[in-house]
Amino acid sequence: MRTPSRQRTRVLVLVAVFALLQLANVTGRDTPDSKNYLSYALSLRGEGKHEAAAVTIAYACAGEASTAARRQSVDVLRFDAPDPGRRIAAECRKRQWREVDARLRAGQTGGHTVPFMPERFMRIFEARPGYPVFLVPFITLFGVTWGVWLAGVAVTAAGGVLVFLILRTRRAPAGVCLTGQALYYVLPCGTTAMRPMTEGLMLALTLAAVWGCALALDGAVRTGAWLVGGSLAALFTVKHSQALFLGLCLAGAGALVAVRHRRRGRPPVPGVVVVAVVGGFGVLGTLVLARLLHLPSESESLQDLLTHHFDRPDRARVWPEFLRLQLNFWAEWLRRQLWEPLFVAALAAGAWGVARGRRRAFGVFVLGAACTGVLTQAGHPDITIWGERLIVLAWLLPVLGVPLLLEPVLRDRVTLPAQEGSDRAHSLR
Repeated sequence: MRTPSRQRTRVLVLVAVFALLQLANVTGRDTPDSKNYLSYALSLRGEGKHEAAAVTIAYACAGEASTAARRQSVDVLRFDAPDPGRRIAAECRKRQWREVDARLRAGQTGGHTVPFMPERFMRIFEARPGYPVFLVPFITLFGVTWGVWLAGVAVTAAGGVLVFLILRTRRAPAGVCLTGQALYYVLPCGTTAMRPMTEGLMLALTLAAVWGCALALDGAVRTGAWLVGGSLAALFTVKHSQALFLGLCLAGAGALVAVRHRRRGRPPVPGVVVVAVVGGFGVLGTLVLARLLHLPSESESLQDLLTHHFDRPDRARVWPEFLRLQLNFWAEWLRRQLWEPLFVAALAAGAWGVARGRRRAFGVFVLGAACTGVLTQAGHPDITIWGERLIVLAWLLPVLGVPLLLEPVLRDRVTLPAQEGSDRAHSLR
């Protein structure tokens, strides 16, 4: 039997291997939205608008130049051309400064973020202080480039460790737990979590809430309730829509399990009821705080979507147009999934894994957490967004379910060598 110290060592080895692999891409992971979060973090550190803009633009343009140079190095027609890095970086800085200077001169100087986009769009990021706050100690201690990279490594590594803890709480063998941790790192959730965006924290906090559900089902009801509630509160600061979706899904999952138990004549499990209540209060608290703090509403989010970040006039009939886009989006999304069905197959395998055996109540909560990815994607049905990052939370289903599906195989591989060793020792006596 493996000791806890050996388990911890293997968990840390997986973390170390993952971190070493990420050295292959220290820069070039950012997206256009990354500038908003980084400038917010620099503002929290005390930088003025011009100073924050200078550092953020330098970081973003260095990443753009690095990516362009790598792409050209493998271009069959231009691989022997001069390195375009300096030219790309200079053009990027000139373009970014032209837009920022124009907005600063026009008086767009409020808030924490540098005005890379219109003020109405930047309000969306002003309502998300969680990730910038998380970035501050990293960029302060290690500088922007390495600080942003280390923040990504830290939050992604934490997500993998949380997967291990969740599966261990559900009494899965150590091999199954390590498999889940490894899957988190190698599947798209690991890649997405490494990006300087909110998704890494969203994944980690969602997993913390799922761990709270597992603890509550295991009898540690008070600890589980505090963990779920704390995760929802933290998620509100990262992206309040995710706090709303997760609270709603956990409340719904708890209610579903409680009703199922009652129909079978069994008393409701205290942990299930408590998680459902905490999830319900999370929904209520998110809605109330969003109104009190005047956070961007759902209609504002739809206008942002349908006007391409407010570059065009507002739509008069936003909901009918949004619903029509929804139908078109999911039809195209399904067509692409049937063409390359890895994601759909992984979801099916994960659902099968969490629904097996005696863990069905836990499986319902995992399904609920994974459904938040579908809800996030439905709230922003844009097929052009890189890597389907909005639906990335759905990958938590295969991350947690596939190891449980493989549990009999992994358990047999551990049991057989142990049995052979015992028989060999008995024969030598």
